[in-house]
Amino acid sequence: MVRVLIAGIVALVISIALGPKLIEFLRRNEFGQQIREEGPQRHTAKQGTPVMGGLLIMGSMAVAFLLLSQYTIAGATVLFCAVACAALGFVDDLLKVRHRRSLGLRGRWKLIGLLVITACVGWGAHHAGLSTTILVPVFDWHLHLGWAWYPFLFLVIAGAANGVNLADGVDGLAAGTGIISVFTFMAMSVITYIRSGPPADRAPRPLDLAILAAALIGGTVGFLWYNAFPAEVFMGDTGSMGIGGALAGFAIMTKTEFLLLLIGGIFLIEAVSVMIQVFSFRYYGRRVFLMTPIHHHFEMKAWSETKIMVRFWILCGILCSAGFALYYRYYFRG
Repeated sequence: MVRVLIAGIVALVISIALGPKLIEFLRRNEFGQQIREEGPQRHTAKQGTPVMGGLLIMGSMAVAFLLLSQYTIAGATVLFCAVACAALGFVDDLLKVRHRRSLGLRGRWKLIGLLVITACVGWGAHHAGLSTTILVPVFDWHLHLGWAWYPFLFLVIAGAANGVNLADGVDGLAAGTGIISVFTFMAMSVITYIRSGPPADRAPRPLDLAILAAALIGGTVGFLWYNAFPAEVFMGDTGSMGIGGALAGFAIMTKTEFLLLLIGGIFLIEAVSVMIQVFSFRYYGRRVFLMTPIHHHFEMKAWSETKIMVRFWILCGILCSAGFALYYRYYFRG
């Protein structure tokens, strides 16, 4: 268990130590945020703020994990899912910077990239010995999906990656909620490892997942040091899609896919708000929210970024607590 603590500390130190150097590099090379014209007016002041800070999160996480990993298929698969989604986001960020616009990688290329990532994660899950059955808590249903499990994985990965991406619009919001969500998966993995048997007989898989989660938390906390309002750097799609990919990977490898609806509940709310807005405007010609994703709605109601951030953190904590309680009741077999 000491490995879990050390992984978090190592990633935190790397992230905080390299943060100023990365920010200076991004600023010197003019890798700045492109602000949408239709966004909140006060966001125009953020134009040019260094972006791609997700490199700091993913880099520090990967180094800490590789130094302390048990090298299980499960841990490697989640790491791949996070880094691959981050790489997809990096290409998106790079195109935005080069073309000086808020639109980056075209949707079809993102779709193809996510399909490839899903295929690789599915391969890893198969070789890790995971079943194609999913558990629906509360009802205690065991659904045997068979080959349909693999399209289901795509929905989990694409939904999580894009959900976190939508939440990345207020300083500290995506980073803080991401930390809380990943911490929940870390707690689940730790308790599974501790209660899996005598120390000599414990399976390495949950420990490896806990080490990776701790490394991601440490790297994100270090990034948050520079991303707190007023942000010196943004994570960009590199960081948001990387965190989303990690959350999806943890849910898949712990067989808690349905709990992601709660553990990633904030990101689901952000995504649903956009869908409601689009549907309402297209079919009824009116908007339900002042602006979406929903955190912009509260900005338009004159909430400060700090108030939005903290209240979303609180709501995320409540949802994650509910997710952990359901895990202990329906999934945990200690």
